[in-house]
Amino acid sequence: MPSIHKRERSPYWWAAFYLPDGRRAQRSTGTSDKRKAMAIALKLDEAGRLGRERRFTDTRAREAIADIYRIANADNLPTATAAEYLASWVKIKELEVSERSIADYHKAAKDFVEALGARAGIPVDAVTTREVLAFREALAQRVSAGTVNKYLLILRGAWSAAIRSGHARENIFARVGTIKDKKSDRIMRRAFTLPEMRRVLDKCCDDWRGAVLVGFYTGQRLQDVANLSWKAIDYAASNGKGEIYFVTRKTGKPLALPIAEPLRRYLLDRPSSDDPDAVLFPTLAGEPSNVLARRFSEILMEAGLVAQQDHQGTGKGRDCRRKSRGLSFHCLRHTATSLLKNAGASDVVAREIVGHDSEEVSRVYTHIETDTLRKAVDAMPDLLAGVKE
Repeated sequence: MPSIHKRERSPYWWAAFYLPDGRRAQRSTGTSDKRKAMAIALKLDEAGRLGRERRFTDTRAREAIADIYRIANADNLPTATAAEYLASWVKIKELEVSERSIADYHKAAKDFVEALGARAGIPVDAVTTREVLAFREALAQRVSAGTVNKYLLILRGAWSAAIRSGHARENIFARVGTIKDKKSDRIMRRAFTLPEMRRVLDKCCDDWRGAVLVGFYTGQRLQDVANLSWKAIDYAASNGKGEIYFVTRKTGKPLALPIAEPLRRYLLDRPSSDDPDAVLFPTLAGEPSNVLARRFSEILMEAGLVAQQDHQGTGKGRDCRRKSRGLSFHCLRHTATSLLKNAGASDVVAREIVGHDSEEVSRVYTHIETDTLRKAVDAMPDLLAGVKE
């Protein structure tokens, strides 16, 4: 039978009970209420008895802990299933992270719940490191190492929050390392050649033609280009030669870049809107990045620059890991950088135009004059020369 007693200099009752191995143990009940202390002692003794009978399962252990918590605190132990917790956590993150990033949070949570299967209905604290390792291994079979590591980092944050809210005692994702990026899985991007660029333009509709020209002459990312509005175009700036303004989604860096003359001619020929917030490319604005990337890939296919079949033959569908095609809209960043350097621009100037950040560059300069950037942009080739309108 368990018993309770008081200790000198302690305000709490102590419980004496038998452990599963038969030893007599003493533990503080954490309460000065004698009735509550005896109820807790009985629960501890019952757990020891079930252990000696080899009937103390993980479910019974959680029930015992929940009972003791309820007795001591007159409240239920915070609990939720893994699926319920992740769903509520992602809802909270929707208010904290960018619209672009939240898609990754939803996908990471969804994939982990699917990997747990029926065990997604167990409490958060019952998910094991072994299950995280199995999730990591399965995920690595179908997506890149970068995506695997990103999802692990997201879920590590979820479990950190679970500890703070009392749903978990340890961060099982913190015990699982990231994976190495195999060379064969890397996307080996390269710059477009000018003949290739003209083949791409020949297959573009008007909005895509504009987006490609902006990407070619500024080196900016697809999402930033696709969502440009007319207020980002200032024809009067730079002594009437024009500037285009960006605030990059990835880094939040504001950029004011000279408009190359071929791009300026194209923009002047486009029908503009009286509304400065109107977008330049209505058929592209607001589309998710993966949709835009797929649409541009289809243009590359029509131009004969990538093969129609671009998936590994794993039979796992469009979600499987893809082999590098070597060309994508992101390659326009490489193209712009290469052309600027070939035209004599310094590495610092090329990086400033494309928007690359690095400690090395920030040590070299504090500000580059607009005239210097203008000279570099004006030295780039006229991509529209000889292209069919």
